[in-house]
Amino acid sequence: MLNRPVGNEPVTGRAGADRSSMGLIAVLVCAVTLLVAYFNKARCAGAPFTEFGRSTVFDSVKDSNVCYSDIQFLWLGRDINEHVFPYLSGGITPDGALTGGAVEYPVLSGLFMWLGAIGAHDDAAFLLHSALLLAPFALLTAYMLGRMGGRAALLWAAGPPLILYAFHNWELPVVCTAVGAAYIVSMTRYSLRARGIAAAVLLGIGFCLKLYPGIFVLPLLLYVLVGEPQPGEDARVPRRFDVRGALLVAGTAIATVVAVNLPFALAGYEGWRASITFQQLRQADITTNSIWYWGLRPMFGNTAADEANFQDVVSAASPLLIVLSFAVAGWLGWRRFAVTGLYPWIGVSGAMLCGFLLFHKVHSPQYTLWLIPFLVLLEVPWTLVGVYLLADAAIGIGVFRYFYALGSGHAPELAENVVQFGVWGRAVLLLVFFFLFIKARSRVRDSAATRFEENPAPVLAYSAL
Repeated sequence: MLNRPVGNEPVTGRAGADRSSMGLIAVLVCAVTLLVAYFNKARCAGAPFTEFGRSTVFDSVKDSNVCYSDIQFLWLGRDINEHVFPYLSGGITPDGALTGGAVEYPVLSGLFMWLGAIGAHDDAAFLLHSALLLAPFALLTAYMLGRMGGRAALLWAAGPPLILYAFHNWELPVVCTAVGAAYIVSMTRYSLRARGIAAAVLLGIGFCLKLYPGIFVLPLLLYVLVGEPQPGEDARVPRRFDVRGALLVAGTAIATVVAVNLPFALAGYEGWRASITFQQLRQADITTNSIWYWGLRPMFGNTAADEANFQDVVSAASPLLIVLSFAVAGWLGWRRFAVTGLYPWIGVSGAMLCGFLLFHKVHSPQYTLWLIPFLVLLEVPWTLVGVYLLADAAIGIGVFRYFYALGSGHAPELAENVVQFGVWGRAVLLLVFFFLFIKARSRVRDSAATRFEENPAPVLAYSAL
């Protein structure tokens, strides 16, 4: 497609006012939700503290009261309490234990961990400082979702996942980058190529936070490659592929990742490499909430050899199925493009995320925050959304009650059944969403998708630049 600005009519009057006000309403509602989310986690923190700054109450109530957070937990064990700048020192032992300043996350998440610890001398202060650091990203996400998705943005701003997980881990900045990429692409007053390149920068930054936005670069570059129909344009008229634009999107994303990671790799390669090795060595166990542990592990015996065989199978099957799901999502998106003339890059991105969450050996509860924006931006049945949230709550709450039952000697059967419901309910819904996302109508207001979905027409031919 030719790289020219897309001329769309400005949003004025009631529609424009509604869109702007919904963004502000979502921010205000989100602010209240974040307060609830913080006080929920803060139940695990506070004086008295140990000599290392750990709240003495943490270990005794983190599971029973369901107030555990990775933020508070990782105050110790990663030299965060010593205010060591991450990655420049340390490494990983052969058995997978991190040492020195090494942490298990990509470099920008490690940087947020370090920033949150500035001025903190105990885990309660670290939790508070981290919450203050992360909260603006949730508010910005709420604003962008409100501007794009209207009232559906309240699913993010007031939904149970934000209460449960806003300050569970360092997810809010990475979700903001993914939503920001969609927001930029929706700004149709700029050329598609320029929007694609700017979005690629955000996706590259997201990759340096928690990896998953990097998978959205492929559908984005395909979207830029095939282009979007102009207002009033007959979709049956062949459009040329913007190969240069697609390559620029890919190159920009790669360059962003390299630019962010290279200083850390050069300054402390062993500490930087340790985060990658840690994830490679991580096993599918009772803490990972995945279908592999709950579905496949019972098929193996209880010996050390059986456990090793199970982990070998997961290590081979998990990445294979993830890549296969990506390929299927891309292919289904291409078929959709052949019918509508518009590549559903947001839908394909959401489907790829579903494949990743379903087949990855680790499915931490807070990953639900990754999925919520797609439930806002794409029209899927609210009944299914409600069932997914119920299954998610069964994991987000039930798994900690399960750990409490196991650790305290109480009968764990009820809590285990709740966890099983969450694991399998979530898995089934992810499979359903995988297919629904690609065909779903977009809620993004005034985007090429919503303009064109009103009058779809088959595309007859395309040619490369």
